[in-house]
Amino acid sequence: MATKLRLQRRGRKNYPFYQIIVADSRAPRDGKYIERIGSYNPNTHPATITLDFERALYWLQTGAQPTDTVRNILSEEGVLLKKHLLGGVKKGAFDEAEAEKRFEAWKNSKSQLTQKIKDKDDEQKRAEEKARLDAEKEVNKTRAEVLAKKKAEEEAANAPAPVEEEVPAAEETVEVAEPAESAVEEIVEAKVEEVPAEVEEAPVKEEVPAETPAATEETPAKEEAVAEVKEEPKAEASEEVAEEKPE
Repeated sequence: MATKLRLQRRGRKNYPFYQIIVADSRAPRDGKYIERIGSYNPNTHPATITLDFERALYWLQTGAQPTDTVRNILSEEGVLLKKHLLGGVKKGAFDEAEAEKRFEAWKNSKSQLTQKIKDKDDEQKRAEEKARLDAEKEVNKTRAEVLAKKKAEEEAANAPAPVEEEVPAAEETVEVAEPAESAVEEIVEAKVEEVPAEVEEAPVKEEVPAETPAATEETPAKEEAVAEVKEEPKAEASEEVAEEKPE
């Protein structure tokens, strides 16, 4: 039976990952498979690969044919190199210890290269993060300046008229008030001067009570005249009564 090493898709839309399987070359794409020997996730950088090294080497030695993508994966993991070295041992080109030594040297260089790639990616991520933060700070700064300017304009629009402009007007009113006070003082002085004149004229009015005694003196004379008039009729009446009595 011809076997094949290939990928089988998993994951969701726009985010696929793959299983590395051993399947019959005549089986459908999503059909049954013989064995799963690893996985491959191309969504990370570098791509994440998990592989059962010994089983992959076994299937290669038994004649399984990998697809192009799986071949690249096996090359990256050193499976193809290991197969080549074991072939050299069988041919007697070098012994197994030398093959293992060469494989370990390649593995160390590969790990260093992988670490450099990871460090470079981390540095790039930090640079991108810093650039993003700087851009965000600039945006926040610009936004704060715009808000501060807008707030200042609103405060200027809602603020009352400056007090400094009203001070000259207040000084003018004070200056105007001083002449008014002087005019009031002049009027008060004039009134104070007129008051003694009225006080001096007041004794003339007080002479009227001097005449009132004469009026009072005349009043008793009038009363006496009235009394005489009243007494005269009484006397006449008494005389008439006296005359009537002899009869």
